[in-house]
Amino acid sequence: MAEERASPGPRPKVARLIDQYGLEGVGDELEAKWTDPGADESLRSLADWFNERLLRTALSEAGVDTLSEDVSRLYAVLAGETGSRGERTQLERRLERGGVDVATLTDAFVSYGAIRSYLVGHRNVTPPTASPGPDREDAADTIERLRQRTTTVTTDKLERLRETDELDVGTHRVLVDVQVLCERCGKQYEVTRLLETGACDCFQA
Repeated sequence: MAEERASPGPRPKVARLIDQYGLEGVGDELEAKWTDPGADESLRSLADWFNERLLRTALSEAGVDTLSEDVSRLYAVLAGETGSRGERTQLERRLERGGVDVATLTDAFVSYGAIRSYLVGHRNVTPPTASPGPDREDAADTIERLRQRTTTVTTDKLERLRETDELDVGTHRVLVDVQVLCERCGKQYEVTRLLETGACDCFQA
C-alpha cells in the first residue's frame, strides 16, 4: 500500500522510493528508530540503513541471493566508503551482469538531509532531543568513517596517476593510521585503542 502523504506539496524522495521499491512499513521503522531514546540513531546512520534496504530489495528483485551476500559491505563499496576504485568497478559489473541497474540504484541512494526532510516535513515527526554530546563509540565510528574515506580517496588518486603514467608504483595498499600523542606522558596510542580504554596510561596510574 502506498504511504499517505502527511503534508502538502511534492512528495519527498524517500516517500517516492518507499512506494517504488515496495518498502511497506519502512517509514514507520525510520520514525521509530529516530525517536527511540534507547536507539540513539543519527540521521546519517538512518540514511545508510535505508540505502541498504534499497540495495537488498534491488538484489532480491534481480534474483541475487542476499543470504550469501554481505549487503552492508556491498553498500559501503558502492557508496565509496570502503574499497578501491577497481573493487567498486568490479562489483558494479558483477551486479549489472546479474540484472541490477547499478546507475539507477546508486542514484536512488539518499542523504541524511533527505531522511530529515521526509521525517520532519512529510511525516511531521518532532526531532528527538539532542544528547549532551557524542560518546566514545560515536567518536570512534566517525573517525573510522573518515579513515576509510581517506583510504578510498588516496587509493583512487594513486590509481588515476598510474593510469596516466604520472606515477610508477608496484602492487600496493594504502594504510591510514590515526595516532594520538599524549604530551603529558609522552606515549603514543592508536586512536581506536585510546577510545576503547578511555584514558592513557598517565591517568590510569
